[in-house]
Amino acid sequence: MKKVNWGIIGCGDVTEKKSGPAFNKVDGSRLMAVMRRNGQLAADYAARHKVPKWYDDADLLIADEGINAIYVATPPSTHAEYAIKAMRAGKAVYVEKPMAATYAQCQEMIRVSDETGVPLFVAYYRRSLPGFLKVKELVEEGHVGTPLMANIRLTRPPLPQEMDGEAPIWRVDPKVAGGGIFYDLASHQLDFLSFVFGDLTDIHGFATNGGKIYPAEDTVTAVFQFKNGLTGTGTWSFVTDPSAREDVMEIIGTKGKIVFSGFGHEPVMLYNEKGELEFPYMNPENIQYNMIKQVVQELLHHKPCVSSAHSAAKVNWAMEKVVYGT
Repeated sequence: MKKVNWGIIGCGDVTEKKSGPAFNKVDGSRLMAVMRRNGQLAADYAARHKVPKWYDDADLLIADEGINAIYVATPPSTHAEYAIKAMRAGKAVYVEKPMAATYAQCQEMIRVSDETGVPLFVAYYRRSLPGFLKVKELVEEGHVGTPLMANIRLTRPPLPQEMDGEAPIWRVDPKVAGGGIFYDLASHQLDFLSFVFGDLTDIHGFATNGGKIYPAEDTVTAVFQFKNGLTGTGTWSFVTDPSAREDVMEIIGTKGKIVFSGFGHEPVMLYNEKGELEFPYMNPENIQYNMIKQVVQELLHHKPCVSSAHSAAKVNWAMEKVVYGT
């Protein structure tokens, strides 16, 4: 492969700024086509982003001989379907997170990737962002001594689109998302901690529907352990009073602690015997740029990307065990 020519399946909101423009900013990469079931919206996206082609049929985009890599940015329920079709067509795949709606679908995606030899990547882009890399660096350089635990607290009120009883956003429909907002947001947090401490090896928890606003779980508590033996806790709720709003991740060690946000991109804070230090996030304009660059570099130059299908599938396994007990 001399150049990565991308097609996007599902050019919705996430592709407007977070990812879509980045495909044309990375050396050796170009966005050639987009697909959305609503052809008018696909055409509009193509015109606004100067994309040469648009489709309203995913199979036609996958069959396009001018495309050799596909970004699947649909809701999780169709990730496996489109990724598998693309890999069987010989097209490298970069799929949104969570990797799929179920762990079984993740395993099938990996099986097809192994069978076809076609690379499969997942958009856990926090593994490539400067602020999160600073957290990993601080841990590895011993600034908190020996890490003892990692804790997550993410709570907020429900959003208007989540409370729409007639047409709620897909993220609160388990048939589409795999679970609720927990699947959408906690997946990023659990994946990042796995990046720092190794894959999750055990997890137990409880998932409840306390708000009764939508069918998915809305409040989750969990305890977990990573490959290196470190343990952690997580508390998530997406139906709280505004006064309970919190977005905190912390790593506590024998000589200090690191406090940072999972989504607010507040400065990373280090507290140890030397006092208090602050590190800004400095995100790229398109937040997936660094990860997309890594994917392109692996495809063109065989430089390994830090987000693999195997590590991503482990996150699905963990969430499924907590929410469904499987």
